[in-house]
Amino acid sequence: MNEKNARPRVGIALGGGAVRGLAHIGVLAELEDAGIPIDVVAGTSVGAVVGALYAAGMSTAEMEYIAGKIRWRDLARPVWPRRGLLTFEPLERTFIRLLGDITFADLARPFATVCTDMRTGRQVVIDRGRVAAAVRASASVPVAVEPLEYEPYLLADGVLVNNTPASVVRALGADYVIGVDILAPDFMRGGGLLGIGIMALEIAFANSGGCHAESDCYIAPRLGGLTYVLFSEMETFIRHGREAAAEALPGIRRALRL
Repeated sequence: MNEKNARPRVGIALGGGAVRGLAHIGVLAELEDAGIPIDVVAGTSVGAVVGALYAAGMSTAEMEYIAGKIRWRDLARPVWPRRGLLTFEPLERTFIRLLGDITFADLARPFATVCTDMRTGRQVVIDRGRVAAAVRASASVPVAVEPLEYEPYLLADGVLVNNTPASVVRALGADYVIGVDILAPDFMRGGGLLGIGIMALEIAFANSGGCHAESDCYIAPRLGGLTYVLFSEMETFIRHGREAAAEALPGIRRALRL
């Protein structure tokens, strides 16, 4: 318990899911409008991107505006396929253009990213050093995006080991943890080979890290069947994020006595 504030210290864990991460903006906006305090943040993959911007003090309105302008060319470019088909070097540059080449010590809130070390298969939590590099590493989906050399690690997307890092938020000092899972499986997906394959990946990634058990409040926006790659559905993602957070608000208020 945070003795100075006489209330639980609240943290939020933002999960991976590519463009579906726009739903995180809706969740954060709804919590913000309701006066729910967020003291610490951790994120995986796109959750690390949104989480870093929020931890730096960027408003959800600013994030929504930026999301409306971003295109894939601002995030990725093709490379010779030695370790991946793409590099997220443009993502790192875009982040620096938005916030500067800041470090974790410069952030307004404690924040951490989650990555997978491709040399050991273990979780790597980054909460110091350059934020842009940590965000890039956390979002680098294996095979599609080349991993980042980050000595002594070879870092890739944290979705493999801890998709919605509620346990990391707890380790940062949160008493009450809100986990936001944007990879909840679509069990209504078609039964063809591709549909079964995508659903299997969603199940595996959604369960990595045990977010459901680790969270005091588990929020899963209804995104089943929606795209992972099209920014054009931004308004739909944000709306679903807001709706899911609104449904969770009564329980959050009871727990925090707000």
